[in-house]
Amino acid sequence: MKILLIGANVASTPYYVYPLGIAMVSSALNNAGHAVRQIDFLQNNMSLESIENEIRSFSPGIIGISMRNIDNVNLLNEQRYIDAVEEIVKRVRQVSSVPVVMGGSGFSIMPEAVLDKIGADYGIVGEGESLMVQFADNAQKGIYPENRCIRSSNFLQGKEIPSASYDLDIMQFYQKSGNIASLQTKRGCNHKCIYCSYPLLEGSAVRLRDPASVVNDIEILINDHKVGYIFFTDSVFNDDEEAYIEVIREMKSRKINIPWTAFFKPEGLKDEHIALMKETGLKAVEIGADASTDTTLKRLGKPFRFKDIAECNDLFARHQVATAHFYMFGCPGETKDTVMEGLENIKSLKNTVSFIFMGIRILPNTILHRIALDEGLVSNKDSLLESVYYIAPGIERQWLEKTLTDGFSGIRNCVFPPDAMDGSLQFLHKLGYSGSLWDMLVPGGKKTRKHRANAGK
Repeated sequence: MKILLIGANVASTPYYVYPLGIAMVSSALNNAGHAVRQIDFLQNNMSLESIENEIRSFSPGIIGISMRNIDNVNLLNEQRYIDAVEEIVKRVRQVSSVPVVMGGSGFSIMPEAVLDKIGADYGIVGEGESLMVQFADNAQKGIYPENRCIRSSNFLQGKEIPSASYDLDIMQFYQKSGNIASLQTKRGCNHKCIYCSYPLLEGSAVRLRDPASVVNDIEILINDHKVGYIFFTDSVFNDDEEAYIEVIREMKSRKINIPWTAFFKPEGLKDEHIALMKETGLKAVEIGADASTDTTLKRLGKPFRFKDIAECNDLFARHQVATAHFYMFGCPGETKDTVMEGLENIKSLKNTVSFIFMGIRILPNTILHRIALDEGLVSNKDSLLESVYYIAPGIERQWLEKTLTDGFSGIRNCVFPPDAMDGSLQFLHKLGYSGSLWDMLVPGGKKTRKHRANAGK
């Protein structure tokens, strides 16, 4: 069966992120004998006409749409992405009567509400590879699910998680928009952060891909696509069991050195591990600090404290690896005293850049959602499709915004609001600079080289 997969993401900040989801689903469908074509909305300048033309030329029997995010989780500059997906579905309906199947992390967070909003026929909740193959196989026989939302209690393990089928044309676009390619080494998250949807989407057990398969993908990106920068999209790269080191060792054994970045938790890291990662090209890390005092870290469900964040930051600095931290003010337990303490803690960090958010987007079925229900901030009738942000009782929004604005004013490497530098980063990408680029804000840090970074064996 012919299947058209549409990457519906419209977010280009802080940098463009390759649509990995449709690439992995495409791989599973291809392996099952289906004919797949991928189209990316951003690549086509968000043109609905381009989607219409693709449908007319390909005549698919199924159309899948991947939705990465519902909104940008930024209280001070909200941007809704679901409206663009709704417009895509409307245009699809005008030119085709085939089943429209939704998927992606943004869809899976609140699937029923999204389906009702955008009007698609079906939706796959969670991992889409095996479920989409099953849907397509049955559709060939004229069999369709009774329920609009399709779920599975089983998660893919190890080699069952497919390598991505990277599209040449789509990749060329992303090479011109920061030259960052996405890659996944594992799924699942065993942490218990109260606001996070990762365990709900991918399960609470970490499921590792085969290291050799991961590095095979890296070689394809380097040799076939000429990629110059890799972003490992794992919820946390440095897992508790240190399985990530096996990926790094496999990279080193094949003499791979390509600039790369990933999300790290600020615990369990060793000098020798960072040195090994640098040998394979580690350039920058994004640290999931999330709160800036011991009190608020504990209330967010974090197992570490601020001294661990500072020690982690210093560890990477000693190895000349740029770091970025992300902080949210207003979480449960936040007081005016913790806000002021957090300001000073963040400003005390050296050789790093910090992005500061105000409020926390409440997502369904998280612990934060239950807290908000208990405190009367939301009700059981709220779908949360319209964004609601948690700010601790007793903290006035206007006071918090002014305090954060004044507290970080004039400090170049403390960015508030968190999107304040997005326009500048996009401009640099257009000039030919590659990578995440926030490392250019690190005081005394080295500038990212212009044009494609050296990558290869």
